[in-house]
Amino acid sequence: MAQAVQASIGDSEFDRDTAVSLRAPGVYDAELSAGWTIVRAVNGGYLLALLGRALGEALPHPDPFTVSAHYLTASQPGPAVIRTEIVRTGRTLSTGQASLVQFEEDGTEVERIRVLATYGDLDALSDDVRTTAAPPAMAPYEQCLGPADGPVAIPGSSAITERLNIRLDPATVGWAVGAPSGKGEMRGWFSLADGRDADPFSLLLTVDALPPTSFELGLTGWTPTVELTTHIRCRPAPGPLRVSITTRNLAGGFLEEDAEVWDSRDRLVAQSRQLAKAPR
Repeated sequence: MAQAVQASIGDSEFDRDTAVSLRAPGVYDAELSAGWTIVRAVNGGYLLALLGRALGEALPHPDPFTVSAHYLTASQPGPAVIRTEIVRTGRTLSTGQASLVQFEEDGTEVERIRVLATYGDLDALSDDVRTTAAPPAMAPYEQCLGPADGPVAIPGSSAITERLNIRLDPATVGWAVGAPSGKGEMRGWFSLADGRDADPFSLLLTVDALPPTSFELGLTGWTPTVELTTHIRCRPAPGPLRVSITTRNLAGGFLEEDAEVWDSRDRLVAQSRQLAKAPR
């Protein structure tokens, strides 16, 4: 699982592309990179990480604990402005909200995404763990499949696939050969392609980085996120992550995706649930 290039946290393409610069108190400039697009839209997990960084600059606590985002319109590569507001600060937790806007050619402002988040200090959390959760049962890394192993490309794949190292469990790639399982499951190993280890901000990307479970339900095409809530449970250990995503209910043209992210020490480091529009 060695990487050809080993980037470090704080010095990687992900860090550069999620950087924000202070324009005025609580207001940040950002540049949405075309490197994190799917078809023409910017990936929702990348956007979550970008707003997460802005809130990390604005709030007194360093780490996202829970981040809830509503995606209002599809974001496009290019300049953006993020406006933050501190809602409450306390001794162990602080809460803020952020809104990302872009501008049409005529100057009209369009809000793309709005976030409410609570931050704290992951290093200050108790070591007490009582859980019935277990890492996902999936094939070893060497037996999982990457884009080069399949007979067809991932539908809608584009620039973002060059920045991710995803190896999918063979049990969840029937869609790639025209034989979806119908189970609404997606599992795989995940890391950034440049070898940068995971941190709380990259976990905000990870929960929305695998192909959608709708593929295994026999549906292909864009599955746009309506709302995404992510919980960061602890700081991930170095090494590849294991991601499991499941959908139990597709109804009325919408589906939910429940994601779990596990680190190399078998710890549950992130959880999320999103509501998405099913492909037509």
